Amino acid sequence: MAGYVCTVAGGKGGVGKTTTAVNLAAALEEVGYDVVVVDADLGMANLAAMLGVDPEDSIHEVLAGGSAVSAALTDVQGGITIIPGEQSLEAFADADPAKLKKVIKTLRNAYDVVLVDTGAGLSHETTIPLGLADGIVLITTPDDVAIGDAIKTAELADRVDGEVLGTVINRVTSETDVEDIADEFDSKLLAVIPDDIGATEDEPLVFSAPDSPAAEAFTQLADLLVGVCFEGVEVDDTETVLDSEWFLDEEKEEDEDDDSGGRFGLFG
Repeated sequence: MAGYVCTVAGGKGGVGKTTTAVNLAAALEEVGYDVVVVDADLGMANLAAMLGVDPEDSIHEVLAGGSAVSAALTDVQGGITIIPGEQSLEAFADADPAKLKKVIKTLRNAYDVVLVDTGAGLSHETTIPLGLADGIVLITTPDDVAIGDAIKTAELADRVDGEVLGTVINRVTSETDVEDIADEFDSKLLAVIPDDIGATEDEPLVFSAPDSPAAEAFTQLADLLVGVCFEGVEVDDTETVLDSEWFLDEEKEEDEDDDSGGRFGLFG
C-alpha cells in the first residue's frame, strides 16, 4: 500500500513548519511508521541545519536532474530519514519545482509517511506541495499576520483541490485566545502546541525532552493523524490536542507578577 503524503504548510515564515514536521516524524517513527521528511522550502531550506547534518546531496540537486532521489536520502537521529535542501541561490535557480511530483511519487512507494515541509509565501513552488498531498496541516502562531497568511494558504489549497485536515496553533501561552483564533479558520483545530523556550537545536523535542508540554502535544498530534490517515477516523470526530496542565507553571508565574490574574480565552 502506498504511503500517506502530508504537507505541513503556512503562509508566514518562522511559524514552526519545520519544527512541526520534524517532531511529527519523530513521534511517528516511535510508534513504528517509516517516515521521510522532504525540505520543499526551495528558497530558504533549513531542515538540514535544524538537525545539524551536512548532507552530500539535496532535493535541489534532484530537482535539477543532477542526482537521484535515493542519493539525497539522509538518515538522522531516531530513525528519521530526510531529503534536505540547499541554501545557495544557484541551487534555487537550478531546481525545477515541477519535478517534485515525481519525487513524492517515488517516496510514497517507499515510506509509510511522507512529510513535506513547505516554504513561506504564495508562489508556484509552495503551491505544488499543496496539490500533491493526501492531507494538509496548516501551521500558525497567534500572530495576526501568521493567521492571515495561513488562511490564504488554505484558500490556495482549495483552488488546487488540496485537502486541509486542520490547523495547528504553535507557540501558545496561557494568554492566547485559542477559541478566537480557531474561529478564524474553516478547518478543524487539530492541536495547540505550547510555547517552549527551552527547545534545543539539532534534535526534535520528542527525543530531547519527551516529557515537555510541547513534546507531549506533538506526540498526541501524531496519534491523531495516525487515526485520520490510516484508521479511517473522521477529522471532525477527533478531539483537539490541548491540555490545561501544560500551562499551569506559566499561570502560576503570571499570578505572582499580576494580582489581577486571569488569562484570556484559552479554556473558556
